[in-house]
Amino acid sequence: MVWFVLAGLAAVAVLAAIWPLLRASDGKGDEGPASSETAFYRAQLEEIQRDVDRGQLPQDEATAARAEAARRLIAAGSTASRPAAAGRGRNRLAAAALVVIGVPAIAFPLYALLGQPQMRDEPLASREPAAHAAADIEAAVAGVEKHLIAEPDDGKGWAVLAPVYMRLERYEDAAHAFSESLRLLGEDPARRSAYGEALVAGAGGVVTDKAREAFAKALAGEPKQPQARFYLALAAEQDGKTADAVRAYEGLAADAPPDAPWLGAVKSRLAALKGGPQAATADAGPALGSPEQKAMIEGMVSRLADRLATNGGSLDEWARLIRAYTVLHQADKAKAALADARKALAPDADAVASLDALARDLGLGDAN
Repeated sequence: MVWFVLAGLAAVAVLAAIWPLLRASDGKGDEGPASSETAFYRAQLEEIQRDVDRGQLPQDEATAARAEAARRLIAAGSTASRPAAAGRGRNRLAAAALVVIGVPAIAFPLYALLGQPQMRDEPLASREPAAHAAADIEAAVAGVEKHLIAEPDDGKGWAVLAPVYMRLERYEDAAHAFSESLRLLGEDPARRSAYGEALVAGAGGVVTDKAREAFAKALAGEPKQPQARFYLALAAEQDGKTADAVRAYEGLAADAPPDAPWLGAVKSRLAALKGGPQAATADAGPALGSPEQKAMIEGMVSRLADRLATNGGSLDEWARLIRAYTVLHQADKAKAALADARKALAPDADAVASLDALARDLGLGDAN
């Protein structure tokens, strides 16, 4: 079907190109030098007659002048005008033929080579939601942010905005929004755990001390809160306390409903820890579970590594990077980051000692 459409479009284009040539070939408008000369002698004959009528030219002189003008008129019409017009007509016909043959001969092979006529068009109905979804979310976020600037004590507004920030990977904003909602709406174990998760995400997947405090507080209000239990087990794993991490994961798995969405992540961590270093290396699942979460963490860790390599950083930042590589089971990168941290912090003996202790806890050995 597409080739019929293309053929029709090509025909229209060719007709538009040759129409002026075909109109010109009928002889109308061919007013070159010869036709201008013919018109001049005709006008001269008319002027001779007007002079005779006005009595300004004797009849014998008028007769001679008419004869000479007529002779010149006949010569101009027969020897100059016709060959030139014939030549221009032939040239126009040749140009028209070139357009008719050349345009399709070039266009169709070029489209067959570069075009993709077999590709199916994406229906408009399926394009519109994707095109407007991001803009709609941004507009909604901007609206809530504007409202919160005017009404900063609207706890429900902060509670609504916080998970949206998480979805947009604005983790620092998410942590702030969760914190404000807790301050204004009161303590809630699930919201406190979500606040801790935002802190973990902002730290590149590392369970920081501040995040641990949030999870511990959540468990104080709800001892079975699964999100807090998972991240505290992850914290034990990151500290190199494998036995504690295994017990925590096993307890969480035992209490989990069969359809719990986070049960797969727990089993993945257990398999990695019980299988030893080889299984941990082979385990492709990140500490946070899904491939999307792994990609998210890897992006944050990469940005942290670039910043430390360019500008340097504190002991806590280097330790965060080393732990993050350990969480991702990238032992070579963790050892390389450990070596870079030792070089960067070499003047600070206490910092180097802390790095040595961290290396022992994480099982990285000697990276000097």
